[in-house]
Amino acid sequence: MSTRPSAVPGSIVIKVQTVSLGRGGPSVSRIGLGMAALGRPAYITTGRAADFGEDRSEGAFRRRSWEVLDAAYAAGIRYLDCARSYGSAEAFVAGWLARIRPDDVVVGSKWGYTYVGGWDPAAAVHEVKDHSLTTFERQHAESRALLGTHLRLYQVHSATLDSGVLENRVLHETLARQRDLGLGLGITTSGPSQADTIRRALEIRSGGEPLFGAVQATWNLLEPSVEPALAEAAQAGWAVIVKEAVANGRLTARGDAGTPGSALGDAAEAAGTSSDALAIAAALARPWASVVLSGAATVDQLQSNLRADGLRVPALPDLAERPVDYWGRRSRRAWL
Repeated sequence: MSTRPSAVPGSIVIKVQTVSLGRGGPSVSRIGLGMAALGRPAYITTGRAADFGEDRSEGAFRRRSWEVLDAAYAAGIRYLDCARSYGSAEAFVAGWLARIRPDDVVVGSKWGYTYVGGWDPAAAVHEVKDHSLTTFERQHAESRALLGTHLRLYQVHSATLDSGVLENRVLHETLARQRDLGLGLGITTSGPSQADTIRRALEIRSGGEPLFGAVQATWNLLEPSVEPALAEAAQAGWAVIVKEAVANGRLTARGDAGTPGSALGDAAEAAGTSSDALAIAAALARPWASVVLSGAATVDQLQSNLRADGLRVPALPDLAERPVDYWGRRSRRAWL
């Protein structure tokens, strides 16, 4: 692992750490930028109305995403996380890449969900899940056309045991052909059974080689139950990417578990930092974590998140909820 100094314009100087994205993978920043909140007009993050106001046009979101991407790049972030279902996220990133032409940005994206919201914040349905071979072939072509050689990791979006995606041998053979051409393959997980999904994926081989080499999973101070399986994945040489480290905003100063006066809020105040930075730092401190994603929707949020890099994590209170309770609560969050 190495460090290099960089800066967010108008902010403190930050030393952004770098790490290999799995065994033999490209060098990336340990904090990545997730595009889930920036790529579509509605999502489940806390305080979204304050972040975006009334202008939910695609043009406004493109401008905002480029502002955050500019600040992220200036700070040394070199890993970007997209998905086909994140509205126009891949297109926004593609336009930004074409504008600044960086040669050191790695993009990970996902297939398996299709965005159907029609850029309508009030849409009844925003995304549809389909892990079929046909969907992979269509979405891989779409992602590749937009992202080109920057696309280095392609992940099954929210793989689960009951979807059949981990048992589809014809699909695995198709995936393996892309793996053999140099595309990194991974899975992302959600829900209280993340650990079971990861352990099943670790078993899958195709052509005598492991099919997957990366996992992106939800781990945070409220929902750490997947940790043993993530440690096993790291031991196997996989890249481990942490998403939702601030629990969709719950572990920030405007969330129920990070507000001033909460246990995390008090710990952050004592440490001279913010709740979100401390929550992200806790994820970065896990020995199995390769990259932790910031889901920042504004430059100010990004600057606050970046203070996690290099932050010493004090002893923290146990905030863990029962996984079934955590995920039940998440499933009830409104798309705003």
